[in-house]
Amino acid sequence: MAFFLTPVIYPIRYVPAMLRVFLGLNPMAGVIEGFRHALLGSPANWEMIGASLGVSLALFVAGLFFFRRMERDFADVV
Repeated sequence: MAFFLTPVIYPIRYVPAMLRVFLGLNPMAGVIEGFRHALLGSPANWEMIGASLGVSLALFVAGLFFFRRMERDFADVV
């Protein structure tokens, strides 16, 4: 379902302003918006790119802590 929520085909301006905050929680939305800005020259939405970057970093840190905690038992299970 998140695949369809990433604005690949449709531009971000078609999304209502209220829902753009939730779209920024999708880590790929900022990446797609950055590529659209670089390739097509459209105006960059820095708030959404920053929100996507923040969510990506938070997921990375949470995954790193989870992996470190489960690392000892992981080899025994596999």
